[in-house]
Amino acid sequence: MYGNWLVLPVLFPIFGGLMAARIHTLGARRTVVSTILILQILLVLPAAIYDTPPYTMLHLAPGLRIVLQGDALGRFFAALICIIWFAVAFFAYEYMNHEGHRERFFGFYLMTLGALMGICFAGNLVTLYLFYELMTLCSVPLVLHIGTKKAFEAAYRYLAFSVAGAGLGLLGLFVLQGYCTTDLFTPGGVLNSSLATGDRQWLLCVFLVMAVGFGCKAGMFPLHAWLPIAHPVAPAPASAVLSGLITKMGVFAIIRVVYYLYGWDFLSGTWVQRTVLILSLVTVLMGSTLALREDTLKKRLAYSTVSQVSYVIFGLMLLTPAALEGALFQVVFHAIGKNALFMATGAIIYKTHLTQVSQMRGVGTVYGITMWCFALASLSLIGIPPTGGFVAKWMLARGALEAGLGPVSYVGIGVLMLSALLTACYLLPIITSAFFPGKGFDRSQIVKQQDTWLMWITLCFLTASVVILGMYPGLLSPAVEDILAPLFG
Repeated sequence: MYGNWLVLPVLFPIFGGLMAARIHTLGARRTVVSTILILQILLVLPAAIYDTPPYTMLHLAPGLRIVLQGDALGRFFAALICIIWFAVAFFAYEYMNHEGHRERFFGFYLMTLGALMGICFAGNLVTLYLFYELMTLCSVPLVLHIGTKKAFEAAYRYLAFSVAGAGLGLLGLFVLQGYCTTDLFTPGGVLNSSLATGDRQWLLCVFLVMAVGFGCKAGMFPLHAWLPIAHPVAPAPASAVLSGLITKMGVFAIIRVVYYLYGWDFLSGTWVQRTVLILSLVTVLMGSTLALREDTLKKRLAYSTVSQVSYVIFGLMLLTPAALEGALFQVVFHAIGKNALFMATGAIIYKTHLTQVSQMRGVGTVYGITMWCFALASLSLIGIPPTGGFVAKWMLARGALEAGLGPVSYVGIGVLMLSALLTACYLLPIITSAFFPGKGFDRSQIVKQQDTWLMWITLCFLTASVVILGMYPGLLSPAVEDILAPLFG
């Protein structure tokens, strides 16, 4: 397998998106988009099975080049993204019928996928940064799609935060050039030990800046404010991939910096490790608390994402194999569960035009399949067996104990448990109110529309996935072990 193969899964959806944006006929557009997404999975499949050597696409300047490289971490994220992206598209075929400019939406939807593939297969920090910015530019139109003043304000906020966060990552790119033995991502890190030892504190400060910058996309405090603003105005399919997948690119970038540039042993036991751990725990607790107070359903789920994605940052910054394993499982189960939640919410809004938590009374008595999917995905976010969320949170707690960081480890476990309780408090009342509206409830108050198979089949697929993988987590273990082995071997 040659490295130049990786150009195809990156460029193919970008050019496919440009083509889809010009197709105005509904049937033809669905056929083209579906074909592109199926072919995209087939293109990623070889890269998801085999490691590919570095392939230099372009030399920008001496020491600056765009490089694609397929490794275990990249193919893990790429496979997850392509499968969910395909599923969400089928949901969007029906949902976007009540929105204008559908061809524009699917055009940028596909182009964003290409940018995500560029991040996954980036062979160095320069390439990651360029595709990271391209991802932001392609996803901004998804946020402002409805074209209202509120949507434009949310899109500008999203763009400003994203560019600022990526700019902090760019600062690290400039500094690290003089300290690395190679520009390629390499398991275990690439810092020149003789140079790095003398400037250790300076490099730790640079890492903190990069972690905060890339943490912006992941919704980590203090650059988290774009999430609860962007989600309520974006169409439900856009909210689903923004929350479930695009936020994970911030996590992905931090993993690259920690384990493939700095090296976990350089950061282990340092003040910066504890600082990022504390920031992640503050974010976990803050997101759960704010979600509990929010009545707008999509905004409540956005605050939930702020909390849940920082579980991943907490796990990867513990710098132990068990904790990183838990973080990667959390990536998968949050991506699946949160996409299911946003699509269930979108289906309810599409059929009933109800947007507030306080309006969910009795919805489950009319739209049972949708609310059952919402309920099972919620159980995963809370961490109740046999769903996947329980497996991930168990691994994270075990990893925190093994890290042996004293108070930070124990406080971390306590915060995760408290956050799980708060998650139950802001999700379970929605479910109970939807299924048990109480005496005297008039079902005719809920608008009844025929269920559409494109919506519920996607919901059922993602919901079944989060339950089946939670019961049989060993299905994911080989892929995770392939990532861990070169890092801690």
